Amino acid sequence: MIRIAAVGDVHLGEDAQGRLRPALEQVSERADVLLLAGDLTRHGTTAEARIVAHEFRDLGLPIYAVLGNHDYHSDAVDEMTEILFGESGIRVLEGEGVVLPVNGRRVGIAGVKGFGGGFEGRCASAFGEPEMKAFVDHTVEVADRLRSALKSLDADVRVALMHYSPIPDTLHGEPLEIYPFLGAYQLGEVVDETETTLALHGHAHRGCEHGVTPGGVRVRNVAQPVIRSAYALYDLE
Repeated sequence: MIRIAAVGDVHLGEDAQGRLRPALEQVSERADVLLLAGDLTRHGTTAEARIVAHEFRDLGLPIYAVLGNHDYHSDAVDEMTEILFGESGIRVLEGEGVVLPVNGRRVGIAGVKGFGGGFEGRCASAFGEPEMKAFVDHTVEVADRLRSALKSLDADVRVALMHYSPIPDTLHGEPLEIYPFLGAYQLGEVVDETETTLALHGHAHRGCEHGVTPGGVRVRNVAQPVIRSAYALYDLE
């Protein structure tokens, strides 16, 4: 059994020190790895990153994360990434993967922030203005990075970690008008192509937890406003 704890969209600000810590103290007894699905901060500042590092420090299990749109807001991604790893050992994945030994199995985790664009039948296309082409091209580029990372994993089980959603199922509850800004079908195609077992995302605060890709892969929206807990737990055989 492989036990995964996951949460996204904790949106910790400078006034949030100590808010999550009590609920995290026992996570290592319940899970083998903790995954953070982006929007760790409110505004993406280095001061907020230090609060995140403090909350998740020394929990007794490996922690991997992707960043979200809020974490990019202050253009301090490199500095935030260094703080998270240097002060708490949280490794940020962006087009990268890692393989962990867990109970005799090899668990591969690959992560990207992801991006928007929408879903089949209601999606943006790389046509017209250069700005629209750039928008879609970025989505495709990010999906390609996720594909490469997942395919590179020499693992028994693969987990895809992202901030934006790979499917519309887990967006139910959000206004249809903003679906293109909450995820992209290209991410879901990658999940289905790469023998992935579980895909995790955040971002959709009004969405729902459970969904599935067209190829049958489980998708879970672990945004904290959705799971209403410090983290959710998922068991993989």
